[in-house]
Amino acid sequence: MTTHLLRHARTNYSARYLVNGNPRLPLLLDNEGVRACEAARRMLPISNVQPWITSAFPRAQQTAALLQHPAGPPATVNPALNELDYGDFDGSPFLDYATWLQRHGPCARPPGSAESQREGIRRMLHGLLGVLDCPGPRVVVAHGLLLSVLEWHLTRTPGHPIPLFFPEAPYLEPLTMTDERLATRTAVLLRALGAQDREVHSPAQSEARALEQEAASPHVANVEPPSNPLEEKFPHA
Repeated sequence: MTTHLLRHARTNYSARYLVNGNPRLPLLLDNEGVRACEAARRMLPISNVQPWITSAFPRAQQTAALLQHPAGPPATVNPALNELDYGDFDGSPFLDYATWLQRHGPCARPPGSAESQREGIRRMLHGLLGVLDCPGPRVVVAHGLLLSVLEWHLTRTPGHPIPLFFPEAPYLEPLTMTDERLATRTAVLLRALGAQDREVHSPAQSEARALEQEAASPHVANVEPPSNPLEEKFPHA
């Protein structure tokens, strides 16, 4: 069996690279996102596929509703596929969060957030493994970070460490994988995350170290956003 994984269509937030990790915000697709879904439904060979699984975010559920066959059952909601919890950065430009992430690292939890970037990625990957329990073929509508991480992993240079930022995932372009490949590659990625995370400090230690650095240097608050070409992409928006 196969899984078709795709990012939701465009929203007013994603068009402006604002982050939203709170599913209670009624953030729906913008007009361009709706039009893109209508066009994709005619072109993508997935409208009759069942079942459909989405995150708990309205934009993911709306995308699924616009793409799937009208006579099909409603999509199943899997909160493990939710977007990253951005905490106090919610509603802010991605670059604000990116600057904080560059300073504190992927294992630190942003203020007001219940998870670090790495914790969120692991949650999403486990959620993706969970969809294999559903009958296939299946369609999963999730968020840019999950797609970006998987795309990076599938095309990475062997031995290259997991980066802090990933290339932006396009809207509505399915990443199709067999069950065997999805299970194998996701397991490999989870092991790589675990191995790399063991080499860094815990979230509390990372935040304490960053505070010490900020106290020692008045210029640390002016850290520029990432300058690497890949790291100038904004996959989370």
